[in-house]
Amino acid sequence: MQHTFLRPVGAVAALALVTIVAAAPAVGAQQYKKDVPDSLAKQAKITEAAAAAVAQKRIPAGKIDGVELERENGKLMYSYDIKVPGKSGIQEVNVNAMTGKIIAVEHESAAAEKKEAAAEAKASAKAKPKKP
Repeated sequence: MQHTFLRPVGAVAALALVTIVAAAPAVGAQQYKKDVPDSLAKQAKITEAAAAAVAQKRIPAGKIDGVELERENGKLMYSYDIKVPGKSGIQEVNVNAMTGKIIAVEHESAAAEKKEAAAEAKASAKAKPKKP
């Protein structure tokens, strides 16, 4: 005697399992501010996700707040701002976008971070043309 009502339940359970497994990577993925211009991303040999893994491995207790892909001193790099619980300011981790190696790790105080943000905002405002 076969129970045919078990087959649909088994199919539903299998579908639910596939859905959970497929969604698992998205659950652990961090959401943070990304400033990665397409023109520079096309030049990079290392993806932003791979660079993020390198930066996160360097500061495992921290959470990435933001990333910027930029050319600085002739080097194309991902610059990560990582917030460490219990510490003021941020850790800045620079990852070479061509090799994936860490270029520098620096601590930025809250005051220095605020000053840098103000300078970037001012530079951004100057770059935008004013409407007549």
